[in-house]
Amino acid sequence: MRGYYTADEVRAAEAELFGRVAAGVPMRRAAYGLATVVAGELRERTGAVAGRSVTLLVGSGDNGGDALWAGAMLRRRGVGVSAVLLSPERAHVGGLAALRRAGGRVREDIGSPDLVIDGIIGISGRGALRSRAAELVAAVDVPIISADLPSGVDPDTGAVDGPAVRADVTVTFGAYKPVHALAAPWCGRIQLVPIGLRLPDPSLAALEPASIGVDWPVPGPHDDKYTQGVTGICAGSAAYPGAAVLCTGAAVAATSGMVRYAGTGAANVLAHFPEVVAAESIPETGRVQAWVFGPGAGTDDTARERLSHLLATDLPVVVDADGLTLLAADPALVTGRAAPTVLTPHAGEFARLTGADPGPDRVAAVRDLAEKWQVTVLLKGRATLVAAPGRQVLVNEAGGSWAATAGAGDVLSGVIGALLAAGRDPSWSAAAAARVHALAANLAAHATPPTDGPGAPISATPLLDHLRPAIHTLRTLAAS
Repeated sequence: MRGYYTADEVRAAEAELFGRVAAGVPMRRAAYGLATVVAGELRERTGAVAGRSVTLLVGSGDNGGDALWAGAMLRRRGVGVSAVLLSPERAHVGGLAALRRAGGRVREDIGSPDLVIDGIIGISGRGALRSRAAELVAAVDVPIISADLPSGVDPDTGAVDGPAVRADVTVTFGAYKPVHALAAPWCGRIQLVPIGLRLPDPSLAALEPASIGVDWPVPGPHDDKYTQGVTGICAGSAAYPGAAVLCTGAAVAATSGMVRYAGTGAANVLAHFPEVVAAESIPETGRVQAWVFGPGAGTDDTARERLSHLLATDLPVVVDADGLTLLAADPALVTGRAAPTVLTPHAGEFARLTGADPGPDRVAAVRDLAEKWQVTVLLKGRATLVAAPGRQVLVNEAGGSWAATAGAGDVLSGVIGALLAAGRDPSWSAAAAARVHALAANLAAHATPPTDGPGAPISATPLLDHLRPAIHTLRTLAAS
């Protein structure tokens, strides 16, 4: 599991480190790692290190010091290094002296470098770039490598409220920070440089893909269709028959032992998936181990009655789409429920449930809803968040927005339901489903005919078709 640590947590760990190593050692470790990554980028992008040039954008404090020391190390490798000091009177004294001793120089403009190192703002900074820094960054037309985080992006929330650096590579020191998951498009490729921090258990973490592959339910030698988990789906309507097909198909693809469908879309579901056991009403469906309710189900009295019936059981229930609209109108349907409940809102549905947008601190917002309602909440987005009462928040950074398409949420809820039916923990089920969902979308986007080019937009149907290849990929990772 990969942990992400807030600025306060990192500063506390740094203070402990400073007490057990010689002064300056942590900065030299960070700078060496940064210089190594920059040298590698120069070699890959230009074919050489010596004879190339780098410009440092240097702010005040330790982040600027990291950049200056890295510049001194690069200079000793034959790189031409110049530094633009945004606050000359507050520049790191030791780092600036080291750069000058190595033959680096200070200048007022960017120049014509091969790469730029962003050492403007570190984890203690907040807010957008100030005017001069913003002007300098806007003038850069070469790759930018950020020290620790892209300057102008909030380290704890990933929020961007003005000019900020959009890095090609971010070299983070000692620990991953929330910004690296919550604002990944601003970070580019992320490289961790260990500096010896002793860190607590993280309050924000991501499941490792291989660990998902290890724990994904597969039939054992003594399993049958019932012991593998029977998933119940109550979705779709005359207006939205496709939602039933997508949600049910996802539960089938996620390797449920059996999928039972209840609703008016039975004919459509069976036409696509004849292995599903279908009925028109919940009482006729038969026994299941978990339910999914909501995609395309409607918000009329009949839909509300069905949702109320499912939430009155002692079975795990996933509530999505129209089901969330019903809960927003009547939270009492779910608050106080003892059985596992997973809500899967996007930002608009979250606002309907809570009366407010998630805001810039999405982690705090999703944690707050989970605690207040005592449910597991999956807040959709490129960085999908999963919160449960008293638990660390799990994050899945999708690596792209290929799943931002109509019907994709129906597929996600079906996968979560299948994992719950197999007896998996609600938080794990939601986070693992999000990972598989994102990987399936990526596979679908890159499986288009060559004439469409790599990474073509997708719809939900090919996403559904790539669920099993995505699961196979994670299981292969686990076995390697």
